[in-house]
Amino acid sequence: MKLRKHMISRVLPDSIAEELGLEPGDRLVSVNGQPVEDVFDYRYLMNEELVVLLIEKPDGEEWELEVEKEYEEDLGIEFENGGLMDDYRSCSNKCMFCFIDQMPPGMRETLYFKDDDSRLSFLQGNYVTLTNMSEKDIERVIRYHLEPINISFQAMNPELRCKMLHNRFAGKALDKVDMLYNAGITMNGQIVLCKGVNDGDELEYSLEKLSAYAPVLQSVSVVPVGLTKYREGLYPLEPFNKEDAEKVLGQIERWQKIMMEKYGIHFIHASDEWYILADRELPCEDEYDGYLQLENGVGMLRLLETEVKETLEGLSGDDRKVTGRIATGKLAAPFIARYIKEIQKKYPNVQIPVTTIENRFFGEKITVSGLITGQDLKEQLSGLDLGEKILIPCSMLKGDEEIFLDDMTLEELSEVLNTEIVIVDTGGRDLVEAVIYPPEHKQTRRRQIYEQTSSSDSGKA
Repeated sequence: MKLRKHMISRVLPDSIAEELGLEPGDRLVSVNGQPVEDVFDYRYLMNEELVVLLIEKPDGEEWELEVEKEYEEDLGIEFENGGLMDDYRSCSNKCMFCFIDQMPPGMRETLYFKDDDSRLSFLQGNYVTLTNMSEKDIERVIRYHLEPINISFQAMNPELRCKMLHNRFAGKALDKVDMLYNAGITMNGQIVLCKGVNDGDELEYSLEKLSAYAPVLQSVSVVPVGLTKYREGLYPLEPFNKEDAEKVLGQIERWQKIMMEKYGIHFIHASDEWYILADRELPCEDEYDGYLQLENGVGMLRLLETEVKETLEGLSGDDRKVTGRIATGKLAAPFIARYIKEIQKKYPNVQIPVTTIENRFFGEKITVSGLITGQDLKEQLSGLDLGEKILIPCSMLKGDEEIFLDDMTLEELSEVLNTEIVIVDTGGRDLVEAVIYPPEHKQTRRRQIYEQTSSSDSGKA
């Protein structure tokens, strides 16, 4: 096998790597004399207090560096390809619910790439179907004890899973779950629920089968399929209604009681959308088992409320005058409005109404804030009294750039609306601070947060 050399793309300031004199453009050849295939090997080999690096400089000169460090301490280097140290693996499925297949034409190329790379499950929390994982991949996960691994189950009926993923191997791929379970590899699961396909009796069957993997499988989220207006030629799926949501919640809550009695965990979790669709109050904080499924929209609104209240408890309040407007998606809007009222109890002169942005770009059935485009914000905020600032959640923007899904930049939107735009980072404290402090304060804080996060684990989103 040809020895792979991995290009260093960045050396973090004040890191071990900087002290060693490593620079972007250098290539990692081996660790402790062992070749490095990808990030799996790198992470495993670096979990030592003493490591020997073989580095190749751009001029071909080789450096052998002996490094003493703390166990699992990172050197502070980032590699090409988003930290994978290898090419991304594209998805081999053609799922009937795939959101990428529902995208309009003409968007930036990267938005059409379908990944199903198990390595991203560990690096970024992505959910994988296991269809792209070989036995060698599974063995490496077990050998290196990489966990948790996040799995998109969809259905535990093998035939139905093949149909939903449009992959004849999708049912057989479930055997890999047994291998992970027997090895004690911690897992989280996801079910994208499609009306008339994997709900009802099929959901019941899936929950029963999945419960047998607990507590190694520590959580499973159930989320409703997202449907855009661009579904021509795709499998005919219908949106869920209030009655459907009530039935789904009934199934989930019954299984939660069973799992609490057996394992002391709720195990099965409904995304926030189900409660909103059913016109139900969100569960209390204890029912989320430590928020294991936040990235799937499970408990995000409850956690946000908790953090807002905790932040306000530490503030005395005053009569400062603040004007502005919050723009968010249909799903979160009524909850954000409720949290603004909590802020106004201590800051009565804060006047920041919430504007619900209808998703005209993808279709009104899409209600999450993260899929709102710049053009929808422009059209629906123009002509309104925007005050001194507009607040938008960070989920509307690309992770590493201030750009919306439709390629409109934050600067362009700010110029069109002639108003300062403040990006609200994740968390209740961020929301409170973005509301009560002037825009320049928030900008400074965001830069600090960015610098801190970018100098931590490079694999995290």
